[in-house]
Amino acid sequence: MDIAVVDDEKVIREYIREMIENEKPDCDVVCFSSGEEFLAATKPFDIIFLDIQMDGMNGIEAAKEAREKSADTVLIFITGIKEYVFEALDLYAFHYLLKPVTEQKFTEVFGQALKEAGLRKIRQKKQLFINTRNKGITIDADNILYIESISRKVEIHTTQEIIEAYAALGELETQLGGTFYRCHRGYLVNMAHITEYKSDCITLTGGETVYLTKKKYGEFVNAYMWYLQNGGASCV
Repeated sequence: MDIAVVDDEKVIREYIREMIENEKPDCDVVCFSSGEEFLAATKPFDIIFLDIQMDGMNGIEAAKEAREKSADTVLIFITGIKEYVFEALDLYAFHYLLKPVTEQKFTEVFGQALKEAGLRKIRQKKQLFINTRNKGITIDADNILYIESISRKVEIHTTQEIIEAYAALGELETQLGGTFYRCHRGYLVNMAHITEYKSDCITLTGGETVYLTKKKYGEFVNAYMWYLQNGGASCV
């Protein structure tokens, strides 16, 4: 999860960063001392903590420009004046934190923000473009049950048909990400279509079964639980 902290007070920036890292050590946190510095960054962020009152460009102005770049970012305003909250909510802010920010309130809001950011990632509609023997086609990722690697080709099993294409499974895994899990060297499965799983196999919508490498069982369960906890729908 990529997180930005934007505040012109160093003490506040470091305080927010410390609480983020305590709650979620695997997050990548980047701090900015101004709205201008933040907007100059090309990296997209999943969650933004943004101070409203700053020298130069204020947080409201910075948020308006940030929204144009990414509508799915989870935006949390930090302010010492309650009156600003209503203007902030007009920018579809997810939440706000009033200064001084307490650890208890931060933990509550940050936990909700993590779930929302995960849900927004899952909701982003993905499409896969592949070349078949005769033409190039686009497939909605939501319709893919699983992909099987066979020699130098792959078979893409969708809810309607099986499509053969020349592609590497690893490349497709990188493109799809998100709800897809590499359960076996020869299979990439869409977790949105899982109906049942055991230590050595996964059953999908329609009753088809794919192999699950036993040594990856624990990793798979963790990945599937993360998917469910962050807004993914269960078929189990």
